[in-house]
Amino acid sequence: NNNNYNAEHLCVCCYYPSYATKRTDIMAPRWGKKKKVPPGFDYVEPIMEALENELRDKVKESNDGKRKTEALWPVHQINWQKSRYIYDLYYTHNEHISRAVYDHCINQKLVDAALIAKWKKPGYERLCSTYVINPSNFKFGTTSICRVPLFDRSGDARAAQDPTTGCRGCASGKGAGPKNIFGNKYGQHLAAVQIAREKRMEEMERKQEEEDKLQQQQQNDDGEDETDDEEDYGPAPVAGVWAGSQRLQDESEAIVEGKDDDGEEETDDDDGPMPAKKARTN
Repeated sequence: NNNNYNAEHLCVCCYYPSYATKRTDIMAPRWGKKKKVPPGFDYVEPIMEALENELRDKVKESNDGKRKTEALWPVHQINWQKSRYIYDLYYTHNEHISRAVYDHCINQKLVDAALIAKWKKPGYERLCSTYVINPSNFKFGTTSICRVPLFDRSGDARAAQDPTTGCRGCASGKGAGPKNIFGNKYGQHLAAVQIAREKRMEEMERKQEEEDKLQQQQQNDDGEDETDDEEDYGPAPVAGVWAGSQRLQDESEAIVEGKDDDGEEETDDDDGPMPAKKARTN
């Protein structure tokens, strides 16, 4: 009869309304109106959203002319950059985000908790992905070539990259690997880039205030030095979350290394020993 026909052709969401409700909850955004975010999350949200959009675009991008494994490089690299951004803001520059913001990113799976846990252990401070240290993923129960320090490689092996992540070298120690482990914008430390931009903007605002005071005193306005250095720092977030120039990238690397621009020339991006645990506060 007609009732049987309707019952047979109803979709599972119509036949079981509770199922549709559950699916809606599952597919809800990882951050949105339903989930209350902690105070201070707005500081990291623009960068995280920009990286999510970048990942979405890379997944939709055509793979013509690429190797099969090379198509996965942006997935691993953006995952590393998102996780490193939050890790650096909390541990390396811990005055920038609170524990509540850090825990929110972990609990909502906005970052790779397993990878962050490895960074806290000696010898894994610059690890590119947990995939490269899993012996079951490689022949003879070994690890990836990117875990071998550069000074222990010979010949063409020094330029070798991990076929799954595109990492050029993520071993820890002096001279063990390049500063930028991926050799592209996804290997930049966005926390240091953001801090370098903020310092630069504060300096520009201070100079502008001084110029305004001089202009009021002298009653003239030449306007020639107002934006001399602005282009050296690339576009402002969120239009460009990465370093837009070599100068900004150098300054962000100096912040990561914790030294001035006239420091050592090359090789390593070692974050030092495992960060000390913070005391709990009630």
